[in-house]
Amino acid sequence: MSVAFHLAGVVLPEGEHRHVWVREGRFTFEPVPGAETVSRGGWLLPGLVDAHCHVGIALGGAHVEHRAGLREQALTERAAGVLALRDCGSPVDTRGLDDEPDLPRIIRAGRHIAAPRRYLPGLAVEVEPAELVDQVRAQARRGDGWVKLVGDWIDRERGDLAPEWPGDALAAAIAAAHDEGARVTAHTFGTEALPGLIRAGIDCIEHGTGLTEDLIGEMAARGTAVVPTLVNVENFPGFAAAGEKKFPAYATTMRRLYARSGAVVRAAHEAGVPVFAGTDAGGGIPHGLVADEVRALHAAGLPAEDALAAASWRARSWLGLPCIEEGAPADVVVYDTDPRADLASLQRPQRMILRGRLVA
Repeated sequence: MSVAFHLAGVVLPEGEHRHVWVREGRFTFEPVPGAETVSRGGWLLPGLVDAHCHVGIALGGAHVEHRAGLREQALTERAAGVLALRDCGSPVDTRGLDDEPDLPRIIRAGRHIAAPRRYLPGLAVEVEPAELVDQVRAQARRGDGWVKLVGDWIDRERGDLAPEWPGDALAAAIAAAHDEGARVTAHTFGTEALPGLIRAGIDCIEHGTGLTEDLIGEMAARGTAVVPTLVNVENFPGFAAAGEKKFPAYATTMRRLYARSGAVVRAAHEAGVPVFAGTDAGGGIPHGLVADEVRALHAAGLPAEDALAAASWRARSWLGLPCIEEGAPADVVVYDTDPRADLASLQRPQRMILRGRLVA
């Protein structure tokens, strides 16, 4: 028989003080006799989401093949209050973690799909444009409702960022993913790949530093989301310096994109583009930095409550996850101060219930 819990506090985002119970792993607002009171007087936030991470990729890009290493990454996210992850491409099969109730939920996008020799070695399935549709269908079936394309990367002959796919291949591939019941997202840094992706009906753009006013307007009209990964964009000056000698045009592009990254996020938000918080953890960014990403979104111009929503209730709704509501699986993080007014409090979770289990 599962243990029942009782919490009393301000339930977000509504902002009302309520009593909440957890019975058989689910929320209820009906009193549960004998429930153990685990929190009083705090702020109850639907579990945080890192909407762009890579479970199974270590710092430096090595694959994490051992279960203990995968658990460590997931537990690092959980310690930061993250109870759900959107894994935006991993070469490692992490489905064994789904059986472990103390770990965050993982929503997968299968493996990255890239053109031959146009991405980081060993991470993506590399295919020619004529093979893109079949591979998209395969990754849609491997994932949890998402497919991840590499939209642009450095073209060594050009010496700068360039699109990876022709427009007709993109349109057919995105239509195929939608036919499989999956949404599609794409890595992009520059501008040139974005018109073809957006007009082909893509559902989300990762990073999106090359977005222009016109493209932002089109995304807003279509409901296309963006996950800016601003904590990763902080690496752009380092990318530029590393490539300066061999690819000076690329270095110039990366510095230009970095300089306007905050303004792009602000413009997207103001235009009504759905903006969500993701860190790009795995590879170049350590896990557990969602609070830093929320603060970065706020510094870029999102009001504090909108920046918080981008990592909590709006992100959960976008991914099909419920919040604190009758009958929903119980995922909640408790803070001792109102995180809408004090984003620094995200660094100090006081209690966590994940899948109805008290985990911290």
